[in-house]
Amino acid sequence: MADITIKINGRTVTAPAGSTILTAARLAGIEIPTLCFLKEINEIGACRICVVEVKGARTLVASCVYPINEGMEVWTNTPQVLASRKKTLQLLLSNHERKCLSCVRSANCELQALCRELGVDDEGLYDGEKTPSVIDDSAAHMLRDNSKCILCRRCVAVCESIQGVGVIGANDRGFVTNIGSAFNMGLGETSCVSCGQCIAVCPTGALQEKDFTDKVFAAIADPAKHVIVQTAPAVRAALGEEFGYPIGTGVEGKMVSALKMLGFDKVFDTDFSADLTIMEEAHEFLDRVQNGGVLPLITSCSPGWIKYCEHYFPDMTKNLSSCKSPQQMFGAIAKSYYAQKAGIDPKDIVSVSIMPCTAKKFEVGRDHQAANGVPDVDIALTTRELARMIRKAGIKFTALPDASYDSPLGLSTGAATIFGATGGVMEAALRTAVETLTGEELKALDFTEVRGTAGIKEATYNVAGMDVKVAVASGLNNARELLNKVKSGEASYHFIEIMGCPGGCVNGGGQPQQPGYVRDTVDIRGLRAQVLYNSDKANTIRKSHENPAIKELYASFLGEPGSEKAHHLLHTSYVKRRINGN
Repeated sequence: MADITIKINGRTVTAPAGSTILTAARLAGIEIPTLCFLKEINEIGACRICVVEVKGARTLVASCVYPINEGMEVWTNTPQVLASRKKTLQLLLSNHERKCLSCVRSANCELQALCRELGVDDEGLYDGEKTPSVIDDSAAHMLRDNSKCILCRRCVAVCESIQGVGVIGANDRGFVTNIGSAFNMGLGETSCVSCGQCIAVCPTGALQEKDFTDKVFAAIADPAKHVIVQTAPAVRAALGEEFGYPIGTGVEGKMVSALKMLGFDKVFDTDFSADLTIMEEAHEFLDRVQNGGVLPLITSCSPGWIKYCEHYFPDMTKNLSSCKSPQQMFGAIAKSYYAQKAGIDPKDIVSVSIMPCTAKKFEVGRDHQAANGVPDVDIALTTRELARMIRKAGIKFTALPDASYDSPLGLSTGAATIFGATGGVMEAALRTAVETLTGEELKALDFTEVRGTAGIKEATYNVAGMDVKVAVASGLNNARELLNKVKSGEASYHFIEIMGCPGGCVNGGGQPQQPGYVRDTVDIRGLRAQVLYNSDKANTIRKSHENPAIKELYASFLGEPGSEKAHHLLHTSYVKRRINGN
């Protein structure tokens, strides 16, 4: 494609034909502020924050949708442009619940940041009717407060175009326009899958996860309770961003140290139960292959994906692995095996999880997630909620020494660590399944064909004379595309990994929120995933079936993968749900 030369603020800039002014400016290192824009997701020119002057144009134009042409002259910071942006912000604030001090997004709000940069304060705002604060708390995982909504439609776009769910949109018109579900249903009444991607892209505090940190503080303060915590692999790859570390900084040691300072009785690792998941899932896969079971087998670690399958592909729930997710497996083992070893009544254990995923809040309340007569997991927190706890407790995260997980549920392998990246579950399962099928030790452990952030990946591996066809999808629209090919007969696989969030758990709906500009220009998913792959490579044990703690668990408690006891504790079932309903 030919390049086009234009001038921006007097500088000569070259960009590919078809580029917008915003794209050309970014290529030249010139930042034009935006609010509604998300690259390839929400390019609608609605907020008017990105307006610029173009020579010959009668009005200011929205740079995010205005195409460049040869010889164009653009100015991004003239008095007229700055005044327009300031006026737009004043109008937005005039219909905004300005309780910034009590807002979950205070100091990390894109609207607040722009107001600070452009000198917008309480003066110059317009009086009149405001959108009332009506909280929708019907969903298990989140809250919506439209009094803080700026109608950017980012949430609508990601729900529809990336996740293929589309349960929210613009209702009514004019001043009373609001974002909500059809017929003003509560979000919890729809086929929302609780992925939280809408929260991840919201620029303000209009959307947030339900915060259960006070419940955890109360449990820790209760001397009658034994409070344990597990942390998912993706959390250690992103938590540092909440405390000023660059994207792609692993903070496992400091995270464990912070959790111990918070007062948890034991700090364990979800990676332990990720290894356990591989043992059960690999056994299930081999059993289906060798005994004519339903194929393809589809992974069940992502609760957002599971709920999506139940709503939109109910006829394929038989393909889902019956394995619980690592979060739930951990809880079941903690309140049986661990409780027995520690001599603690399971009813006195409070099981807390720290997850990159808002759908985990929904998962803890699913049926068949209480193997010991009490919930496997009592409280699921997001990465963001953990950061709030750390700050509230006055812990100086950056100054913490590194600490290690507790035994016996803190020992894990490299295979478990990569669960947090798309393709990681598949790769971990292959390491175990291939060695089990061949009876030989793998010389190369890296199945690079299933790595990377592409939405759909495919590979074929010859194992013991059999061609094993696998596929990996992340993001629910990609899952839909892949499964439609399977249903139509266009594609055939033995094993499929699906993660609900694009890029996998590292990009989960509960991870630290980054502003639109960073999301558009930085490979957040790739940088966070690299933390996990580096950890895998550095681990002395990289195959789940070689984890000595897992071996001990089976030898002294479970028996063998797929045993009756293992099935009771570690496996679950699914339901067929209605679309636009539960």
